[in-house]
Amino acid sequence: MPLVRIDHSDARTNPAEIAGAVHDAIVSVYGIPERDRFQVITSRPASTIVAEDAGLGFERTDPVVIQIFTQRGRSVDQKQRLYAAIAAALEPVGVASSDVFIGYVENGPEDWSFGFGRAQYLTGELAVPQA
Repeated sequence: MPLVRIDHSDARTNPAEIAGAVHDAIVSVYGIPERDRFQVITSRPASTIVAEDAGLGFERTDPVVIQIFTQRGRSVDQKQRLYAAIAAALEPVGVASSDVFIGYVENGPEDWSFGFGRAQYLTGELAVPQA
C-alpha cells in the first residue's frame, strides 16, 4: 500500500497520465492490487521545484518529483526495478528519465491510519501487506 506524492510543474498538462504511469509501474513491479492506489498529485509553478545537479553531470529540464511511502521489507533489487519501471513508464507520457526524481521512504504497520482514528493494520481490520 504505497502512498505516492507526485509534484510537477504547471507546464505539464497531463497529470493524470503521469500519475497513471507511476501507479502502473508500482502495480507491475510490486504486484499490488490495481485499486490499492493512494496518490497526491500537485501541479506547481516551475520556480517552486528545485532539483539541481547532485554531481551526476546532467541538467533536468522539467523535474517530476515522486515520493513513495510504503511498508518496509522490499529488497534492494525490487526497489531498483521499481525505479527503472517508473522512469520507463513516464517516457511515453513525455517525462524524460533525467527529469524523474524519486524519494523512497519505508515505515511499518503502526505508521498508517486509513480513517476513523485507528491504525487498521494494528487493530486487524486490514491485513499487513507482505513484501
